[in-house]
Amino acid sequence: QVQLVESGGGLVQPGGSLRLSCAASGFTFRYYGMRWYRQAPGKERELVAAITNTGGSTNHLDSVKGRFTISRDNAKNMVFLQMNNLKPEDTAVYYCSAPTFNAWGQGTQVTVSS
Repeated sequence: QVQLVESGGGLVQPGGSLRLSCAASGFTFRYYGMRWYRQAPGKERELVAAITNTGGSTNHLDSVKGRFTISRDNAKNMVFLQMNNLKPEDTAVYYCSAPTFNAWGQGTQVTVSS
């Protein structure tokens, strides 16, 4: 079955960086697009970034453009979210998603605070 396991979250000061990782299994990873979402307390889940199966095309939420970068390694069945210049409003649980399968990881908490 499809499994997605996120890692890399934590507590970071404003202006800091984190790199989230998502390990995928149970499907032929290189054939499918992947996404990162986040959900802050009291808010709806929002799409943060998306990447095509080859990695040749990406999209990012306007509020994270220039700070976050989605990427993937098809040889390792992994997708990443590099987050730089983090802001308190980036605080949320971040989820990896394989939309074709409506599959979600368990989420990883990112907290940006001084």
